Amino acid sequence: MSTNSEQILKEALALGPQERAELVEQLLATFQSPRDPHIDELWAREAEDRLDAFDRGELKSVPAEEVFSRIKQRRAK
Repeated sequence: MSTNSEQILKEALALGPQERAELVEQLLATFQSPRDPHIDELWAREAEDRLDAFDRGELKSVPAEEVFSRIKQRRAK
């Protein structure tokens, strides 16, 4: 890693958690293809449909602890 990169990393690590998360998102986005507004609209609609189904009682939630526990168990196999 170059001296410049190391300095940038040092400064980034000094940021708060929210700012670091936003920075990571922006950096990762540079590796992706340009956004497709149609796909973004489809994902937004899907998210709204799922939220509506949850509100109607058609979908159940799973606590994060349970999800992470399941993942841990699968990795242990």
